[in-house]
Amino acid sequence: MHRAPRPVGPAGAEGGAWVAALQDLTAQLTERAEQVALVEAERRERRSLSLIARVSDLLMDVDEPHGLREIASLLTAEVVGWARFYLHDRGLWAAEGLDPRRPGGAPRPDGQGPRLPTSCPRDPVGRLLGGSLDEAVELELGAPQPEGTYAQWLAAHVVAGPPARERPGRERGPLDRTAPEPVGAPGPADGRLVVLPVPGRRRTVGLLVVQPRGGGGLAALDAGTLTVLELVARRVGLSIDNVRLYDREHRLAETLQRAMLPEQGEVDGLDVWTYYSPNADDAQVGGDWYDVQQLGDDTVGVVVGDVVGHDVEAAAAMGQLRSVVRSYAMDVATPGAVLDRVDQLFGGLRIPRAASLVLSTLQRHRDGRWLLRYARAGHLPVLHVRDGHATQLRDAGGPLIGFGTGGRGTADALLEPGDVLVYYTDGLVERRDRSLRDGLTVLESVAASITARDAPGIGEDLLSRLADHPEDDVAVVVVRVPDPEDHLRGTTSPRRRRWSLPSEPASIARARHAVVRTCEAWDIPEASNAELVVSELVANAVLHGWGHVALQLYDTGDGLRIEVEDANPTPPVTTDGHPGRVGGFGMQIVERLSDWGWRQSRGGKVVWAKVRPGALPRPTRDDG
Repeated sequence: MHRAPRPVGPAGAEGGAWVAALQDLTAQLTERAEQVALVEAERRERRSLSLIARVSDLLMDVDEPHGLREIASLLTAEVVGWARFYLHDRGLWAAEGLDPRRPGGAPRPDGQGPRLPTSCPRDPVGRLLGGSLDEAVELELGAPQPEGTYAQWLAAHVVAGPPARERPGRERGPLDRTAPEPVGAPGPADGRLVVLPVPGRRRTVGLLVVQPRGGGGLAALDAGTLTVLELVARRVGLSIDNVRLYDREHRLAETLQRAMLPEQGEVDGLDVWTYYSPNADDAQVGGDWYDVQQLGDDTVGVVVGDVVGHDVEAAAAMGQLRSVVRSYAMDVATPGAVLDRVDQLFGGLRIPRAASLVLSTLQRHRDGRWLLRYARAGHLPVLHVRDGHATQLRDAGGPLIGFGTGGRGTADALLEPGDVLVYYTDGLVERRDRSLRDGLTVLESVAASITARDAPGIGEDLLSRLADHPEDDVAVVVVRVPDPEDHLRGTTSPRRRRWSLPSEPASIARARHAVVRTCEAWDIPEASNAELVVSELVANAVLHGWGHVALQLYDTGDGLRIEVEDANPTPPVTTDGHPGRVGGFGMQIVERLSDWGWRQSRGGKVVWAKVRPGALPRPTRDDG
């Protein structure tokens, strides 16, 4: 109601009358308020859509080490006062990002520990994880929670905050005693939390825990904010499921494939180096394979092959083919005849994958030379290198395995001391920006220019020049006929070596052997320190890590640098032994013999040690 009084009559006259004009503005004010409310609601919806879009962008990299923490920080900045994700995988733990390579049974020092029951009616958090509840619940901090429940653990963990850990990517030496930095601030100490499930396809994979601004519970969240939080939780859950499902399939296929590949054994009279790596960019697994076997006292068999595909089926087909070839090669001495028999059996197995391979035998002559006999089934030719000249051995070619009609040929070549053979799959030379023919030309040029005089040095040089960014799986076998005059010529080998080892105790002995042979090739005296250090580092990776173990050796000019990588991101610690059992002094040994540290890698962590040259140190009084 609007009132506008004004005087009536002569100015200054006594007893003048007043007239009031009244106008009803209720409708206009109501309409304006509704318009303002609509505009504000539209703004909130736009902010919500923008937030969901930004979360979707972050989910593209949800497998990054801090992917989940970035999403929680975004929620804290935009809609709530505090947020954190917890994942439920062999216990509940605060998650900054995914750790898909951690097997389910591996414990976490910052986790809840053993699985708790999820059916307790007084434990709403446990019921969310068990799936009997699917809506947001409240958790009051400071209020007593039932003993032995997820609600009790979560309330205590939120207040205390996650434990401090090392900053990722930081290389930490043995004398660096600075305190580790916290990776997550403590949560609120009082008020009410809102706990939302993070649902996967078949189960709840975790929790999104938030506290509204002002410390209130569900009542402090409007319907729009709650909807946004639920959408974020659902999207995160599906992304986690996708990452874990893909990683599980990949690890299954890679484990199957690596289990079928042979260990690099010693063969009498030849210097042999082998290498296999799946495609690093797409994390796929295929059917590339190799085999080196001693067929007799003076005969060695070498085969490299490729089954089409990048999945478990390709790896399984590779395993069948490898077993067939290995079995027939022990009975039949001629490579062409072996492939004829493989053709017959391969067709009967009804393997729905095309496969190529090159099979060869090397027979020693008394004068130090070797006779090479080989046959190819649709595979790239072996490269023969002699005195700086590389030649492709293109003879004895034929169709892919399973398509032969009998009568495959066998070609011969006589190898002199110092000659090198390079067996490989197409991942070493094939690229999108060049033809296969050009890739083979590059391989010839690179192989001809290598000056290394040992098989590992030759193989490492090939990989460093050709396989830095492979677009397919890579399998390589390098065979060199030793030359009695090698020690008189000197060497300019690239001072780096690497091996991919399975996570099993036998790898410890293989790593020691690799270090000893490398020190001999590089003329590094007194390799006992390095042998002991690599034994401890690889043993730690096998016992406390998971996934395959990568071993790299570098000649730094003033010592040997050893790097061991595994998929467990937890840093090593120096201990005074394990009470009640033997062991626990490994890192003390490493610290005594070397300067060491560690850094996180994309796939886990790398522990490095720069070994001081010389023999084992003499015991001191402190050593007892």
